[in-house]
Amino acid sequence: MSSKTVAKVFIDEPTGQLLDNVYSLVKEYTSDKKDAEKIIKYIIKVTIKIAIAYRNDQFNGEEISLISDFKKKFRTLIMTITSFVEVDFTFDSQYLSKLFLECSTLLQQILARHTTEKTKGKVDRVFTLLGDQSFLEAVFKPDTNYSPLMSKISKQLDELMESGTL
Repeated sequence: MSSKTVAKVFIDEPTGQLLDNVYSLVKEYTSDKKDAEKIIKYIIKVTIKIAIAYRNDQFNGEEISLISDFKKKFRTLIMTITSFVEVDFTFDSQYLSKLFLECSTLLQQILARHTTEKTKGKVDRVFTLLGDQSFLEAVFKPDTNYSPLMSKISKQLDELMESGTL
């Protein structure tokens, strides 16, 4: 089975559409299809690893607390992204980059006992790209090729937040 086929087993349609748009955004920015595919693949793999560990009660009390902190920080990140897309002249690349870094740090702490250095490197790769200030400034710049994708991503993030998926 291909990775895409396996991913469809674990990912619902709205989340899949969001990942497709993130893939398109990364591909457009990097001009590298393989890099964009890797980023999405890393997101899916790490998410599945965390879900499996969580369902199998592999996290201790401290890690559960970190997961709660991560959820709160990640929700703040998502709400900030949607706000920056929807409200003109509010974008702050330093603030958004800081939120990505904080999410990455929390996730690394959660994964510390449960994954290999290779997986931790995948987390770093995803958050390093998505939290890069040059990337953020490019994709949040109004009236660019990224604007339609960012509008879709913002709307999808908002819908996934409202549905409780994120």
